[in-house]
Amino acid sequence: MAYPGLDRPRPRSYYLFYKGVFFVALMGAAAFLMLAMNSVEHNWNWSRIPKYFWATGESDVRSDYDGTVAALEPRGDRLRIVVNGAERNDPQQEFMISAASTVLVQQGTSVYQGDVLARTPYSKPGILLQALWVTLEVSVAAIAIGIVIGLGTGLCRLSDNPALRWGAITYIEIIRGSPLLVQIYIWYFVIGMLVDNTLKKFSFEAIPPMGYGILALAIFTGAYVAEIVRAGIQSVSRGQMEAARSLGLTHAQAMRKVILPQAFRRIMPPLAGQFISLIKDSSLLGVMAVRELTKATREAVTSSMQSLEMWFVCALLYLLLTFTLSLFVQYLERRAVRR
Repeated sequence: MAYPGLDRPRPRSYYLFYKGVFFVALMGAAAFLMLAMNSVEHNWNWSRIPKYFWATGESDVRSDYDGTVAALEPRGDRLRIVVNGAERNDPQQEFMISAASTVLVQQGTSVYQGDVLARTPYSKPGILLQALWVTLEVSVAAIAIGIVIGLGTGLCRLSDNPALRWGAITYIEIIRGSPLLVQIYIWYFVIGMLVDNTLKKFSFEAIPPMGYGILALAIFTGAYVAEIVRAGIQSVSRGQMEAARSLGLTHAQAMRKVILPQAFRRIMPPLAGQFISLIKDSSLLGVMAVRELTKATREAVTSSMQSLEMWFVCALLYLLLTFTLSLFVQYLERRAVRR
């Protein structure tokens, strides 16, 4: 018995109507947002935002001691300023600045501590652009390490070896059963302090806070990736493994050449969701003095007093990162389907 309408193609008017519904809803949401912004008693000033992406200006070159300007020597595109100390024990000061700088002293001029010798122009990435790069750097490193940890733990989770299986289960349950913020505190204030003190005893450099932040995010993500990998492998029919083994492949070869490629296509969407969450979770690293995007936004709010504009920009930058990752995963999915 045929059921009318199940296989009948939709008319073109159907799609046009609901496309119109979508755009009307989108414009309504935008109008509501604009109305809400205008109803807030806030002096909106978007013109102050660009300097937090790219900063230009002049920095002061100041004398550290009392003394006398001994030399002003051009050196190609640089200018060398030499200041002899007023006291016998004061070291000679030497400054190499851009030739485009504005020099405020002459040879033989007496200067005092803190006096401005020159003003040199600068053009550099602003605090938000620097923080965006830090967030991207932390996220990419944590994703890469998390994939390795999650893949290894997921395979151990399916192993017949009780030590590997129980170890993987213990790791997964401990990490998934505690908040990420608590884990970050433990990594930075407990494990980090212990490791840094040990490194100092052997005259090694301490690990920077960003290193502990990446480890905390990677280990947290690895636990979730492990469960995603386990579910993806178990979703592949057991007959695939039996067929591969019957062809003479070892268990490891069958897993690498037959099972994992099929599982990878199925786990890409949940992996993408997990990695998007990781990018947003990187905002917690501000508690360990890592100037990522959220911490930088707080600092920008403090200096600009434009809190609403800054937080809107911060949200858009996170959206830029997560949407780009989502598009990249969709591209990988399309390539996997073609194969």
